[in-house]
Amino acid sequence: MNAKSVCVAVTRKLPASVEARLTDLFDATLNDRDAPLSPEALLGLAQNVDVLAPTLGDKLDAAFFDAAGERLKLVANFGAGTDHIDVAAANARGITVTNTPSVLAEDAADMAMALILAVPRRLVEGVHALENGAFHGWSPTWMLGRRVRGKKLGIIGLGRVGEAIARRARAFGLSIHYHNRSPINPHIEEELEATYWDSLDQMLARVDIVSINCPHTPATFHLLSRRRLELLQPQAYVVNISRGELVDEETLAGMIEEGRLAGAGLDVYERGTPSEKLLKAPNVVLLPHMASATVESRAEMGERMIINIKMFADGHKPPDRVIPGLDDNLEPKAGN
Repeated sequence: MNAKSVCVAVTRKLPASVEARLTDLFDATLNDRDAPLSPEALLGLAQNVDVLAPTLGDKLDAAFFDAAGERLKLVANFGAGTDHIDVAAANARGITVTNTPSVLAEDAADMAMALILAVPRRLVEGVHALENGAFHGWSPTWMLGRRVRGKKLGIIGLGRVGEAIARRARAFGLSIHYHNRSPINPHIEEELEATYWDSLDQMLARVDIVSINCPHTPATFHLLSRRRLELLQPQAYVVNISRGELVDEETLAGMIEEGRLAGAGLDVYERGTPSEKLLKAPNVVLLPHMASATVESRAEMGERMIINIKMFADGHKPPDRVIPGLDDNLEPKAGN
């Protein structure tokens, strides 16, 4: 297949360098307005192209693939997460799904570490105090936070991002604890001096900071449920840069408001944006889903996406195919 004859539709505006490469290599349709497409417009695109390049805001379910028609053969997702795509349904229709793994790990870990530091030390509260004129000079008892060094960090999902977080956290003197479906490579575990917990419940009851880094699947929805949040110590903090659906956000906000949890650092939200209750909760650092938002990562994501499309156009299997059921050992054990 001639790559230039491959018709590719991109659902959101991408970095200029990525768009230039797409239009140079393929017959590419871009989204110049950078506005989410309606379901009808999204389906209309899919019915007339060989390759659809969606982002996490585009819901591609079984009904979508049933209606997409025979031409669509590749969904080249711009992003690592694919919980918005019914991969099994796509595969059943003969449609390959790819993603852009690995390139986000370091930038995402930087942001997680920033939140791990910012929330216990009340950095955002301090900024607000200055902005609101509440700072009148140093005081020995004002704006006291918690020391980070010596605390126990519990990582849920010690994959690429989780491991990158662990390496940063060790440099700040935190001890590493983790919960996966199964233990990681013993050499890496030894290098990180990490303690594996088969039981998520037992780990939660013993750590000071929880960092969530696993996929959103039906099995992980509200992984931190009310019951599990109540296992945490009152001085504990929750950090989530993964998917908002993994946390019972309403319960989390209520427990922080009532002083039953010390605070949270969140980059993702159960319903896409933070609830009013969460916005009003004390000692909460809220970010607009920007953990991977660096110039470098977006360019690298685009390059990985283009490689997948080019391999497809050349008649080869794309390197980053998403296989249903394979979760890179990140998904906690069901019922655990």
